[in-house]
Amino acid sequence: MATTKVGVYRSFYGSVPTDSSGRPLPESEWLKKRPFSWVVRWFSTDGNRYSRSFRTRKEAERFAEERQSDVREGKADLPQRITVGDYFREHGALMKGSVAPKTLHIHLAALGLLADAVGWDRPLGRITTRDVERFRATRLATGIAPASANRELRALKRIFSLAVARGYIAEGANPCRPLSLLKVGRKRPPYCSAEDFQAVLRLAQDPGFQAMLVVIYTTGLRVQEALNLTWGDIDFAAGQVHVTRKSADGLVQEWRPKDHEMRSVPLPPQAIDLLTNWQSLAPENCPYIFMEAGRWDYYRQRVDAGQWRGGQWLINNVLRRFQTLCRKAGIEAFTLHDLRRSCITNWAAHLPIHVVQQLAGHSDIKTTQHYYLAVRAEDLSKAQAVQAQLLGPVAQAGATDQLLTKSASVRRALGQRLSRGLSQATQKQGLGKRTLQDSNLQPTAP
Repeated sequence: MATTKVGVYRSFYGSVPTDSSGRPLPESEWLKKRPFSWVVRWFSTDGNRYSRSFRTRKEAERFAEERQSDVREGKADLPQRITVGDYFREHGALMKGSVAPKTLHIHLAALGLLADAVGWDRPLGRITTRDVERFRATRLATGIAPASANRELRALKRIFSLAVARGYIAEGANPCRPLSLLKVGRKRPPYCSAEDFQAVLRLAQDPGFQAMLVVIYTTGLRVQEALNLTWGDIDFAAGQVHVTRKSADGLVQEWRPKDHEMRSVPLPPQAIDLLTNWQSLAPENCPYIFMEAGRWDYYRQRVDAGQWRGGQWLINNVLRRFQTLCRKAGIEAFTLHDLRRSCITNWAAHLPIHVVQQLAGHSDIKTTQHYYLAVRAEDLSKAQAVQAQLLGPVAQAGATDQLLTKSASVRRALGQRLSRGLSQATQKQGLGKRTLQDSNLQPTAP
């Protein structure tokens, strides 16, 4: 078994010194006659010996102290060498299925851009904090928003954390860890009022699309959660919709919600009525609620031919259709996610925040509070009314208030005095200039 002791030794180099007769001196006499460096040696968990050289004993002992705790904890192995390109390919293979496809896409996009900047053949463990800083500065110079730069930095920080866990980077050597996110001012979260939503809904002629909009606006479902709903997810008797993962089964694709947990959300009567009406018109044998006839025929053919790609959107152009209706209704171009955000804001006005968190499917209540609670116009009106009620009636000051009158007279007197002083100074300055000019025109007689 390899020892867990980290040792510090002298390492001599150069030719062996000799005595006057040319015979090599014994090692005990080399100290002052042969150059040497200080070497730290330790053993890895598999018995291999490692070493590192230093110029001074103090540097070697400091490094030995740092390595000693790692050796005792079984972390003596040096990081494995891997290039950025090889790690890019490995990361894509290992993370597939472990994270959402969009998250993996963000990871690979950020790592690919970094590889373009530092080189695909660069050893992963040789990337420094300065390299990441230079990469971020270059990306900002191209015109990307600070929020986009922060998203890339968060992705890289996670990627390098996984590299530490995989043994490619030493513990505590994540080059992104010292960097802070850029300060980004928050925008006011868009809020779609019930009046604006009704204006859009009146223009929706398709009963299936109309039902989908109402379900998203009243249940706060994410877009993919709504598109992956099957008829078995609707409990018409209890008035609830169940968001749960799907296993691949015939014409149903494998799918998992973002929070990986099942949740049940109440459906208002209006949504139940629209779903009941749409069920009588929906394509026969289609498991997905909001898939229309044309899309159902195309989807079924692709699945039967084995040509349907995993992760492909079940329904196309839903955002474009919704924003077209917004434009025709003459309102702000909301997104479908804005409908979810507006629903959560409406809940928060009447329900405890922990209930809102559960209905929204957030694993962290801070997400609910930070990103999804918009300030509505009625909230501002209520705040205004509260302040007015607390303050009470206020008597207006008279126009002949003595303090104001005295202050005004003092200001006028100071202004007049300042004007006279400036006038006198200007006159003296002008006289001085004329005197100087006259003296310059008429030189002094010898």
